[in-house]
Amino acid sequence: MKKYTPALVLDVVLVVVFAVLGRSSHNEVLDLVGLAGTAWPFLGGLTVGWFLTAGLYRDKFDAFAAVPTGLLVWVSTLVAGMLLRAITGQGTATPFIIVATIFLGVFLVGWRLVARAVQRRKVHVGSSR
Repeated sequence: MKKYTPALVLDVVLVVVFAVLGRSSHNEVLDLVGLAGTAWPFLGGLTVGWFLTAGLYRDKFDAFAAVPTGLLVWVSTLVAGMLLRAITGQGTATPFIIVATIFLGVFLVGWRLVARAVQRRKVHVGSSR
């Protein structure tokens, strides 16, 4: 599990950044309680995504893979996060869902695509020497 810790930590940081940017864009106070209230549904969804992916792909689980890990983590973070927000009376307006879909997709799948491209470039450059 240690080898997956950096990916998990990065996912958590990016979800918290999403919450910080969201609160900032609405001029909401950036205190710990407010930030936790905004972030927890999506962190819960992120947790669901990690367990789901690790369970479905036990023998082939790769926390750094955009597919399937990034996609499943993204969709789980979004869907479970929105469901938890709805259940607890937090907003789920259509524009918010659209922004969350794009932001979380770019961040949770995007960093994995960039990491894979960098890794391939290093392998390619190293093998051509």
